[in-house]
Amino acid sequence: MFESGLAEVVMRRYDEPIAVRSGEVGGEPAPVEFLWRRRYWRVLDVESRWRETADWWSRPSEDLLAESEVFRVVASAGRTSLPGVYELAHPVAGEEWFLRAVVD
Repeated sequence: MFESGLAEVVMRRYDEPIAVRSGEVGGEPAPVEFLWRRRYWRVLDVESRWRETADWWSRPSEDLLAESEVFRVVASAGRTSLPGVYELAHPVAGEEWFLRAVVD
């Protein structure tokens, strides 16, 4: 049996609406804080960001050109909370935000 020595990464999907305060992280425009499940999470770092289009096989044709901006961030809910990795997304043409996933 082969053991890689790498830790198993689990990503939990949520797709829940969240409130986001935007600003700058590392000199780049990004979410700086978000409210999820009645807790405020402060963004400590942006690991990556990218744009996605809708899945053509599962969306109506009018959504095919919809584009979302996704941020993978490291955030903490306070001094007593350990930082975690979260994926935050919003449609480029919209104002709403969603917490898409949490990496365990």
